[in-house]
Amino acid sequence: MIIVIIRTLIVYFALLLSMRLMGKRQLSELELPELAVAVLIADLGAHPLQDIGIPLLNGLLPIAVLFCCEVLLSGAAMRSPKLRSALFGRPSFLIEDGRINQREMRRCRFTPDELMEQLRSKNITDLSEVQYAILETDGELNAVLYPPYRPATAGDLGLEPAGSGYPVIVINDGRVLSGNLKYLGRDEAWLTRELARRSIASPAGAYLMVADKSGVIFCAPMEKMR
Repeated sequence: MIIVIIRTLIVYFALLLSMRLMGKRQLSELELPELAVAVLIADLGAHPLQDIGIPLLNGLLPIAVLFCCEVLLSGAAMRSPKLRSALFGRPSFLIEDGRINQREMRRCRFTPDELMEQLRSKNITDLSEVQYAILETDGELNAVLYPPYRPATAGDLGLEPAGSGYPVIVINDGRVLSGNLKYLGRDEAWLTRELARRSIASPAGAYLMVADKSGVIFCAPMEKMR
């Protein structure tokens, strides 16, 4: 059992180190320890299922060890900024004050084509509008535009729109979600009235109904099956 634990820890930290050296672009949306745990658990969990000669404990114990590693490392990283930086890395400024940081681009192995592709995915086609482009620790590229190119907000226009509240699903595929109805402070009688206004006889006739506390309602009737 001790050998199994030691081997699991060695593989875990070896994989963690190799992925840290691979760079942020390989991480997708997972942080390093999370990705390492996901990869290892998927592999370790498959072995006892593929070979019945392997004791089940040999598959369950490493998974438990990996889970404990993830919990302990996450807790330690919350308390130690230096450890978090070592494990998760730091955001990289690929564009800073409108200037492409070519050294950082090369360090992150990020090509100009990839930079433009990522910006286009955020509906940004003019590079001169970008003030900052940050490669986050999970591999996501975020962009901050110069103030003149940022979308205007209600505050910029001097407006104070009324709050709409949080929309919740009231009817899901013909089924009433009583908990959400109670959250809105409504009852079945209110629901029946709102459905009648939309020429729907009963909740079973609604495919989706979403509402918030301000009274904004979206309702899609159930389509007839052919």
